[in-house]
Amino acid sequence: MSLFTTVLVANRGEIACRVQRTLRELGITSVAIFTDADAGARHVREADTAVRIGSYLSISDVLAAVAATGAQAVHPGYGFLAENAAFARACEDAGVVFIGPSSAAIELMGDKISAKATVSAAGVPVVPGRSVPDMTDDDLVAAAAEVGYPVLVKPSAGGGGKGMHLVRDPAELPAALVSARREAASSFGDDTLFLERYVLTPRHIEVQVLADGHGHVVHLGERECSLQRRHQKVVEEAPSPLLDEATRARIGAAACETARACGYSGAGTVEFIVAAAAPEEFFFMEMNTRLQVEHPVTELVTGVDLVAEQVRVAAGGELTFTQSDVVLTGHAVEARVYAEDPARDFLPTGGTALLVREPSGAGVRVDSGLVEGTDTGSAYDPMLAKVIAHGPDRATALARLDRALAGTAVLGVGTNVAFLRRLISNDDVRAGRLDTGLIERELASLTAAEPTDDVLAAAALHARMHQVHRGADDVWSAPSGWRAGEHAPLRWSTNLGDVEIRGGQVRVGGREWRAGSITGAGPGELLLTLDGRTQRWLVVVDGDTTWLGRDGAGWAVTELSADRSRSAAAGGAELRSPMPGTVIAVHVALGDTVAAGQPLLVVEAMKMEHGIKAPHAGVVSSLDVRAGQQVKVDALLATVEAATGGEPSA
Repeated sequence: MSLFTTVLVANRGEIACRVQRTLRELGITSVAIFTDADAGARHVREADTAVRIGSYLSISDVLAAVAATGAQAVHPGYGFLAENAAFARACEDAGVVFIGPSSAAIELMGDKISAKATVSAAGVPVVPGRSVPDMTDDDLVAAAAEVGYPVLVKPSAGGGGKGMHLVRDPAELPAALVSARREAASSFGDDTLFLERYVLTPRHIEVQVLADGHGHVVHLGERECSLQRRHQKVVEEAPSPLLDEATRARIGAAACETARACGYSGAGTVEFIVAAAAPEEFFFMEMNTRLQVEHPVTELVTGVDLVAEQVRVAAGGELTFTQSDVVLTGHAVEARVYAEDPARDFLPTGGTALLVREPSGAGVRVDSGLVEGTDTGSAYDPMLAKVIAHGPDRATALARLDRALAGTAVLGVGTNVAFLRRLISNDDVRAGRLDTGLIERELASLTAAEPTDDVLAAAALHARMHQVHRGADDVWSAPSGWRAGEHAPLRWSTNLGDVEIRGGQVRVGGREWRAGSITGAGPGELLLTLDGRTQRWLVVVDGDTTWLGRDGAGWAVTELSADRSRSAAAGGAELRSPMPGTVIAVHVALGDTVAAGQPLLVVEAMKMEHGIKAPHAGVVSSLDVRAGQQVKVDALLATVEAATGGEPSA
């Protein structure tokens, strides 16, 4: 068997970089594709050759790039065209190897109704439900009564939680069906629905399989993927802390039967739902006919490079090991780093990555598509990187992951890193008591606002150091303007509050510190001593905003103009975009009188709409956007001056 000489990676970001890494190790030339938005992206820089295309979703664009570079095979990564049967078929017709299963297998497993019927016939247990094709809403209502509530309404053609609705009360089902059909049609071009019984306290457990074209099928153990928000995974681990060895063998065998039932070849994942109270019972949910985002945890506990096996199988080779060779060693946990705001219902953020710090160390792996200068706008999925830790046991893996996340920073972009640290430190997570509803139940504690007094003090001192005594080793050795009592205090008004500096004292609200020293500790770093405690901060300045990072958390401290300060003092409310996107509707005009809660604007990103409402009654005193305008996260949209019945004070 000879491997390919050139492979095109039909994807972007961290998965493109990860596939390219294995191609280099195999001695294969890698070809990247990119759109205008990704011209300077990391996956473009790290490829041997890169070709500009119009869209990652254009089959003709991708195949034109294949022809232009002489690539013999295409690795689809995940997302975009990875599970597109038409793309796999187009590769087959063009004489190009698709590094994945056949188009027939993708088509069969991509339709959730036909997939359930196929695996059920092979003896694999499925969740009780009704999955007859082309059911009407009346059929689904009748089926729900037979299956029993609660039920999950799911799109036949979909995945990733899009169009999925949990219905606990029969009265809620008709409206849920209307929403599910609309969302399914929008996301997948197919509004076919089915339903299944909702498993109480469900755990999401999936099994990695590998199959070749010579009849060999093996599994590489399971992954626990129960920690989810909006039906999308956040933290994954291998093996699951729930399963014993006997159940692990049974669920692995069921996954292999699933692969055989559809004539599978390559790497795939069979997803099961398991009741936390009855782990010996598991039910087939779906099969993902591609590499999964969370595949690194399997690689770390098995020592198998899944991408390398995909390439060898696609080139016609046999698997390089048998089932008896698969041994799970230690434990691995992965955390997905997203450009999102957990405190705002996980809305995407975005921005330019001004400073990037990625961790390293014993047992730590990072799969990332980030470099400084990367624009993380709303055009693509908000996942930036994955931080993975491996250890001899679960406790060690979690501890290593926590420290790795503490060393992770992406300043210039709001991320979920601090949320991830809280999540993996949760008592139930530490104990392995997981289910898909845990994040929702614990959301208040996981997203509680952190104190920002010392953040504001650090930002102000850093700004003052550069304004007054640029380059000094110790700001407090500056001349008389910095000596207590000799001049009026220096005040700084920001989005996080006001700070006052007088001599060596820093006051924020009712808190006061004695600043011992402040020094630049290296590029992008600040060493600050407050009340005898020295801490290292990451810092970068972008216009009137100072970004600070510490222990995985990040803050944007923006200096307010005099006009904004006066407006805030007078009761004016600035309405800012909660995410990067497009203003798709403006319902008011400058000078309009509005009521509290009145809809003012709508911002859309990645098919997610967010309405902006008036926080109080008043007058629209500024309107800074128009319909169709692109906006960044926290961009000023409008200002509503409070209705006070009199002139605001100066």
